[in-house]
Amino acid sequence: MLNIKRGNNPVFALRCLLQGAKLLNHPQLRKYLLIPLFINIVLYSGAFVLGYHSVSALIHEFIPDWLAWLNWILWPLFFVSFLVIGFFTFTLLANLIAAPYYSVLSAKVLQIITGQDLPIVEQPWDKVFVGELRRVGYLLVRIVPLLFLFLIPVVNLIAPLLWAAFAAWGYAMEFMAYPLENRGLTFPAQKRFLRQSRWGALSFGGVTGFALTLPVINLFIGQAAVIGATLYIHGLAEAGQIGIPKSD
Repeated sequence: MLNIKRGNNPVFALRCLLQGAKLLNHPQLRKYLLIPLFINIVLYSGAFVLGYHSVSALIHEFIPDWLAWLNWILWPLFFVSFLVIGFFTFTLLANLIAAPYYSVLSAKVLQIITGQDLPIVEQPWDKVFVGELRRVGYLLVRIVPLLFLFLIPVVNLIAPLLWAAFAAWGYAMEFMAYPLENRGLTFPAQKRFLRQSRWGALSFGGVTGFALTLPVINLFIGQAAVIGATLYIHGLAEAGQIGIPKSD
């Protein structure tokens, strides 16, 4: 059972994310964090370097010297746009690689917070990988049309904000998938749940997305988000209102 009214509470969602960050130092979780941490270090370092050089090249190529004074406006605009698009894309890739480890991490967190010796069943890699591909495909289909917003005059000024909202939804979908899958929810059921708890999910995903743009913090926020999402789903199940299978 999930309490959707509680799930729509941004304060509850953000409190779970904060608690997830605090649990990163839990002795029983440390060994589950190492591989995702390594994956994040490699991918996000590459994203940052690529982003800096890409933005610099675009400005030098398209802005003539006599408009150099516009750099102080364009740099933040281009950089925010790349952060939203680039880090969102790199997060999808990082999660695609780390999905099996995040699934086990979520199961271990549930074991800790319930105080029960629940079996940590590793999902088959092919099942986890296919589930992740379905989420990536769902998001990529919607990313392509959104890219054209940056080409439309006037609209391109608010494109970063629209991208940020879409990214928040995508992050929520990504990180909440692990505890939901461990409870037996298929991808269509996950989407229905997120639509029903839209404001909580957007708040959770929005803060997670912002943290992913912060150096050093972005190396750990993925793991914190998986833990926080597990706390969030478990909290809703404990206060249950609509049907959803619990973990056995």
